[in-house]
Amino acid sequence: MGERGRGSVERVWLVVALVMASACVAQAFGRFTWGVVLPGARDDLLGGSNAVAGLFGTLNVAAYLIGTFAVSWLASRVTLVGLMRIGLVLSTSALGIAAIAPSGPVLAVALTVMGLGGALIWIPSPAIAARSLPPHRAGMAMGFIGSGIGIGVLFAGQTARALDGRVDSDQVWQTLYRIEFSIAVVVLVGAFALLRSAGDRPSATGGFGGVSALRTVPGWIPATVAYAAFGFAYILVIGFLVARLEDDSGFTSDQAAAMFSLLGAATVLGGLTLGPLSDRIGRRVTLTSAFVLFGGCALLALTGTQPWVAIAAFGAGLMFSGMPALIVAHVVDHTTADTYGPAFSAATLAFGITQMISPQIGGLIADSLGSFTWVFVLSAAVSFIGAACASRLTDRAPTTAFT
Repeated sequence: MGERGRGSVERVWLVVALVMASACVAQAFGRFTWGVVLPGARDDLLGGSNAVAGLFGTLNVAAYLIGTFAVSWLASRVTLVGLMRIGLVLSTSALGIAAIAPSGPVLAVALTVMGLGGALIWIPSPAIAARSLPPHRAGMAMGFIGSGIGIGVLFAGQTARALDGRVDSDQVWQTLYRIEFSIAVVVLVGAFALLRSAGDRPSATGGFGGVSALRTVPGWIPATVAYAAFGFAYILVIGFLVARLEDDSGFTSDQAAAMFSLLGAATVLGGLTLGPLSDRIGRRVTLTSAFVLFGGCALLALTGTQPWVAIAAFGAGLMFSGMPALIVAHVVDHTTADTYGPAFSAATLAFGITQMISPQIGGLIADSLGSFTWVFVLSAAVSFIGAACASRLTDRAPTTAFT
């Protein structure tokens, strides 16, 4: 009995770790690594063009949005585990292509497939992790997923730094993709060997883009607006922090990079902190407070002086990985295995659109006003809107446990 129980516990944590690693492949490797390798790939294959490099990043995000629609359709035909396996096949293959891409068009194809695969991995991940733990630990499950992404982002950045100087400068970016491809292969094998479907076959009544399923979630409108607000607000801080510190606050490149590294390190802790906290005090209070704190950190960064900037960077990193975990936990709390896939894909679509348009708006503001000050003020304002929406969520007992 004891051996069986211990084996069961070990399997639960193995599944959580595997889903955590899958989310890392989807987001950290398939999406955020592009920001790390962009300079090398740009100079090696794209003729040094920032415009083309920016277009490649947009292709990745646009494919991710298309992937969210694909999930709402596939969810009525494939189990959650099946969706994740398909996504891992796509993302792993794309990482392998990027690792040997001989030209810009081939790299564009790889980034596009990474975006598609990322959506197919990310959307089912929280539910698979949540059903592995008791219902009252759903927030903890979401936290592990968010922290897995943070670990991957930190890994990509630090590995790129370690490779710099050890291999030819124009090969660093593909070497990093080769390393990530090798890791993704291990995760892919693990997903096929160890993950098992719980018998879930989502219904075919999710509606266009999953909106009908999303409407079954209590407070679905404020939850969706909050998710969209997060997508808009976080990009303005994460994407422009270094530029703000260097251009407006007189930080050196090393000093600004150190603050970004601090933010990245904090992302590892965010989900593990806010997820379990929400299990104790409720999603509504925790998420509302997180939005307020993120907005406060955006404003605190405007001081341009230490230690306030360091506090702002660390706090923004904590909230960055913790806030989406809380929104996903709310959806998991109030959906069934039948409705979760379409519902979360619909919410993710709103999030994806705002995070796609946010960098352009922030860049236009900075160019027009000659400063990033109002970019960060806008991020704070949108965060406070997110807080108002989060305050309208319900903390009633979950309608389902993913068993």
